[in-house]
Amino acid sequence: QVHLMESGGGSVQAGGSLRLSCSTSGVIMSIASMAWFRQAPGQGRDWVASVSASGVTYYADSVKGRFTASKDDYKKTLYLQMNTLKSEDTATYYCARCRVFGQRSGSCNNTDGWGQGTQVTVSS
Repeated sequence: QVHLMESGGGSVQAGGSLRLSCSTSGVIMSIASMAWFRQAPGQGRDWVASVSASGVTYYADSVKGRFTASKDDYKKTLYLQMNTLKSEDTATYYCARCRVFGQRSGSCNNTDGWGQGTQVTVSS
């Protein structure tokens, strides 16, 4: 059974940085594609970034150049380094395993393992 737990959120000022972590159990990270999503208040859940099983990364245009996703297969952990944060990055951030993954676009579907998320608040 897949269990994911996000951590590392907090409140920062615009321009600041945060590093999110997603600890996993029940996932063989070396063969798993993973993704980060976020949900702002009153809005739907949006894809943020993906990491393929081989470590190739993909990003939404809104975070490209500012966020860096990575994974440590040995530690069974997924990361999201967020720099130059903006107020529009305020959301609850979630990680998920992608059971169906698009190698060309980094699309992540048929997800599982959703955790409770970690809140990121950016004040301007």
